[in-house]
Amino acid sequence: MHTENPKTILFITGAFVSNESWNDWRDFYESKGYETFAPPWPYKNDTAEKLRQRHPDPEIASIRLQQLINYFEEIAGSFSEKPIIIGHSLGGLIAQILNQKGLAEAIVAIHSVPPQGIMSFKFSFLKAGWGPLGFFTSAKKTFLMTFPQWQYAFTNGLSFELQKKGYEELAIPESKLVVRDTITAVAKVDFSKPHRPILFIAGDADHTIPYQLNQENFKRYTDKNSVTDYKLFSGRNHFVLGQPGWQEIAIFISEWLIKNKE
Repeated sequence: MHTENPKTILFITGAFVSNESWNDWRDFYESKGYETFAPPWPYKNDTAEKLRQRHPDPEIASIRLQQLINYFEEIAGSFSEKPIIIGHSLGGLIAQILNQKGLAEAIVAIHSVPPQGIMSFKFSFLKAGWGPLGFFTSAKKTFLMTFPQWQYAFTNGLSFELQKKGYEELAIPESKLVVRDTITAVAKVDFSKPHRPILFIAGDADHTIPYQLNQENFKRYTDKNSVTDYKLFSGRNHFVLGQPGWQEIAIFISEWLIKNKE
């Protein structure tokens, strides 16, 4: 089924992974009449393998959250219509911030990093996040997950073969500074402000972003005249975009978008 009024979808990639993580999602939504874009972050316009070969990469290490917000703000504002913005992890946080700026038709935040002020002390969250924060290590050097770290933070519960395939195809070096910025005022959101429709997608097997963070993020929005929805999927980890069964989530989002279009 095609949408009656095709829209533009801007996919925003999270940290640690290539923008190619959206390839199947782009095919899915383009088959429904959407025009899609999934631009790489600055300094990341290359394959995951080549980006790993550049590690430690001082250019990627220099990336800051405000820089990313400005970068995607410019992209979102370049379209002839306000795009639907779908972001994963850190991309979900950026989507929320761009929605605050009035740049989105609607947003979907998939396993989103929460805005400033929402924290978790769950062990899995602390374990998955300690390495990327890189405290007591040089911020001038990128952080690259080891395969065991990837297995815990992204692909827990999947077969070894799928874990390995995902790592080889998508895992890339990351800026420690951009991860640290997520707990600063740069990541602040005014939860009382009217906004375009927001859908939060969470997974109960996610070690990196426990679903309780997404649930709390959802509850913080208080404007009663704005659409704010939340959906928890069972068994989904942080590799949700490539995890077998991702189509179920893509279909749910597609139906939600149709329901909440102008």
